[in-house]
Amino acid sequence: MVTKNKPLILDFHLDLSMNALEWNRDLTWSVAEIRAKEKGMTDKPDRGNGTVTFSEMRAGNIGLCVATLIARYVKKSNKLPGWNSPEQAWAQTQGQLAWYRAMEEKGQLVQITNLAGLDSHLQLWGNPTIDTPIGYILSLEGADSIVTINHLERAYEQGLRAIGPAHYGPGTYAQGTDATGGIGVKGKELLKEVENLGIILDATHLCDNSFWEAMDCFHGHVWASHQNCRALVNHNRQFSDEQLKELISRNAVIGSPLDAWMMVSGWERGKSTPRSTRLSLESMIDHMDHICQLAGNANHIAIGTDLDGGFGTEQCPADLDTIADLQKLPNMLAIRGYSQDDISSVLHGNWLRFLRRAWE
Repeated sequence: MVTKNKPLILDFHLDLSMNALEWNRDLTWSVAEIRAKEKGMTDKPDRGNGTVTFSEMRAGNIGLCVATLIARYVKKSNKLPGWNSPEQAWAQTQGQLAWYRAMEEKGQLVQITNLAGLDSHLQLWGNPTIDTPIGYILSLEGADSIVTINHLERAYEQGLRAIGPAHYGPGTYAQGTDATGGIGVKGKELLKEVENLGIILDATHLCDNSFWEAMDCFHGHVWASHQNCRALVNHNRQFSDEQLKELISRNAVIGSPLDAWMMVSGWERGKSTPRSTRLSLESMIDHMDHICQLAGNANHIAIGTDLDGGFGTEQCPADLDTIADLQKLPNMLAIRGYSQDDISSVLHGNWLRFLRRAWE
């Protein structure tokens, strides 16, 4: 299925390969088929509630995304789930990359690494067919799998174009959500090479100390692919107004995610439901609005859903069944007073302008 006469949407954070290899989801299936296959399974909290497949992306005219590699290395003292050595984590990302390559061979995906490829892809999506591949920009969520700086250079040659130094907990190159501390010598060495290679720094998940240290030493292009506002939901995973203003001053774009506990206050995992908390896509716009008020314009907000990033319909807006329902946003934004130009900027324009600036 392909959708005509609907605006192009860019989603700047999807864990596609994680779902394929760790959740064992064949994204060439329909959402209904995957949900039926997972009925009764309990090994993951979102079983039977997935929202993302290639067909649903096409139905929503989501022709381009940032797709991740993700593999956490955990030291012996770290109780979080993950791999016990950086080499194992690197190998996991290489397996994920192999899946992306397989999807390219199948015609489902095409990797975008430069402006020529971006322009060619956008031209295809001006009039897509059922066979038009979905574009993806490769990003690494959490840098612990980068065994040495040489591994970063190898990843760049493989198409890596964005990197988030941290994920959850303590990391090798930075400290992430629920952790504290700076980036240290290794983090500074990593960011120096990230800047040299022209890789985009993804500030998402950096704890406060690591965020400010990274901002002090990194002078390249930075975005936050999936990040909401601490002023609306008070948690260290969110960014404060001061952090958001820093990103705005650097011409960053901030993608809004759809994980319930980041969108509304008081969410209790396993107890709260989207309907009991009145969680809807309007909550996403609330966070976008807050950033617009800080910026004085709509040039820094965008979409970075993180859909199926360990959660599904049990923990996302009640008015979203699949990722295709992002097409509800244009009308909702218009009702909230956004101009047509601003709506286009939110759906794709802000991300595209950022990429053109970063890759020129």
